[in-house]
Amino acid sequence: MSEPADPLPDLDALAQLDARLRALVTRHPDLAGLDLSEVLRIVPGKRAVLAGRLDGRAVVMRLVEDRCAPALAKEWAELQRIWPHMREGPYRVADPVAYLPDAKLLVMERAPGTPLLEHLWHADVATRAQHLRPAAEWLRHYVEVSEGWRPGNAKGWLARAARASATQPFARLRGIESGVLAHLTRMAAALEGAEWRVAISHGDFHPNNLILGADRLTGIDTGGSGRMPVCKDIARFLVHMGRRGMIPSGRRYLGVDAEGLEVFAEVFALTEVERHLWLPFFIGIEALIRVETRALKPSRIKRAEEMYGLLLADLAAL
Repeated sequence: MSEPADPLPDLDALAQLDARLRALVTRHPDLAGLDLSEVLRIVPGKRAVLAGRLDGRAVVMRLVEDRCAPALAKEWAELQRIWPHMREGPYRVADPVAYLPDAKLLVMERAPGTPLLEHLWHADVATRAQHLRPAAEWLRHYVEVSEGWRPGNAKGWLARAARASATQPFARLRGIESGVLAHLTRMAAALEGAEWRVAISHGDFHPNNLILGADRLTGIDTGGSGRMPVCKDIARFLVHMGRRGMIPSGRRYLGVDAEGLEVFAEVFALTEVERHLWLPFFIGIEALIRVETRALKPSRIKRAEEMYGLLLADLAAL
């Protein structure tokens, strides 16, 4: 079952966007060759994401409001940092094309292909697991130029997870999450004084932020990047699939794809502490900090409940 499409933007938002774009093209000669063809998303008061062509090249444009301008600048800076390392070969980021700070506009290549999660939903079940290793290798390539070790801070993440879990609107999920939180508290005590591996990582590493093309895997939406525990982004990828019921290998551990966990552990050469403590800890953290909303379909809540129950059982056995 595929994920639901984003709702269509309202006509007023489209009209305002059209007027703003016309003014931008008039003021900026660099945009004279712009031909827009698609509104990918409008988040009122924050941003619009559009697709089209600039001087004949397929591009995606991110146009933001004033409040989001610092984040746009951060995204451009991150693309400038990582692009020389990931501009060629099978693992890439989208080419940065243009940044107009005064227009609050960022233009990047529209990477050819299909979002990975979307591809997995439509792929033959027997072929899904083959995409786990390339995903792990993409992240490995991204972080390898900035990796290092620092003293860990499990308690900081634990406090964040506790605050988020307290806002969980579904009683049955709250009950499971309280058990998960208890096990994470125990693990945080065991991790006291342990180092963790950190790097400038993607920050929102999930399968739909990887575009699967014929000869390349391209990462997009790097605006949330920053120095963080590497196991956090690995957990983000695995939990994003797990809470949606996407288990490419058909085997689960900690509620997520067991083979995916094994592949990431191998590609990153995780230490015993990372493999058996930090990664399970962050899988639990990731499950708790992204709280379900009542707007979600009952099927999504059911799949989340299944994942969290399996996570709880496996954490208890650690």
